[in-house]
Amino acid sequence: MKTEAIVSIKNALGGRLEIVRQSFPAHNGKPTKRISFVAGLHGDELAGLYLCHRLIHALRELEDTRPEVFLGEINIYPAANPAGVHSANRLWPYYGLDMNRVIGQENGHTVGTRAASLLYKDLLNNSEYAVDIHASNLHLLELPQIRVIEEFAVDLLPLASEANADLIWVHPMAGLFESTLGYNLNQEKIPTLVIETGICQRIHTHLIDPLFEGMMHYLRHLGILDANYLSPESVRSPRVLYPKQVMQTTAKHSGLFVSSAHPGESVQQGQLLGQIVDVVEGDVLENVTAPAAGLLFTLREHPLVHAGALLVRIALDPES
Repeated sequence: MKTEAIVSIKNALGGRLEIVRQSFPAHNGKPTKRISFVAGLHGDELAGLYLCHRLIHALRELEDTRPEVFLGEINIYPAANPAGVHSANRLWPYYGLDMNRVIGQENGHTVGTRAASLLYKDLLNNSEYAVDIHASNLHLLELPQIRVIEEFAVDLLPLASEANADLIWVHPMAGLFESTLGYNLNQEKIPTLVIETGICQRIHTHLIDPLFEGMMHYLRHLGILDANYLSPESVRSPRVLYPKQVMQTTAKHSGLFVSSAHPGESVQQGQLLGQIVDVVEGDVLENVTAPAAGLLFTLREHPLVHAGALLVRIALDPES
């Protein structure tokens, strides 16, 4: 494994902020393909950091014991927003910069924008495939899913089906995607899977473990690791969702949301998923029920809600 700081910036106190790339080269020096894993673009999304840890640990063991299985090159950027990670902040501190909204753009010369630009250039130079790993915001807990922009679906759906995720969610294009890492890499013909799982500031190992297995399988599927070095692991067939196959429920009242369900459950239409309560008067303001039968894949985790807040998303059963 080779460790390289692709960005090294002196901070205000004299230390350095570094974006590190951990590289595992091909055994014979001529990689069949090159792939990059990126995590921590949002500094409070710790699930991706842990997934990168799992990958680095497993690949180091392989490199020590079976180096010949490395047919391609693997690059891992485990903490792409080091300033945000150090402060458990989604954004690059001081500037309030979202690193995943300035990729491929000319947005000035702040420390964060320069770091984003250098990261992007390094990825372009070292990747033929990529995986961009995210977690949800502080309010929602998500099942492991791969989000695909519609225009890239033909190329990405066969690849995403090898990642052992629960869902592949195909989205129409929206303006906010234009400056994201995943969109820009796909525009550059570098097939990039964007993973969303768990919730920020937390690590749910039961959600990360299947993705780790999926990423190891994906490396074998692409021919980057020798597919014969271990018995192949089985991967789940994900459910592919389009916008009309997703229903959601929002809060009608402000209050405290107390859930009685868990992401991953199959629910029936009308099933009670939780309540919104008034803690001052002791009233139940709202019984939150499933709008349709299907798989509960997004659930409100943060209890405090205001009217209009997203509470649940359900992947509709085919018969629905």
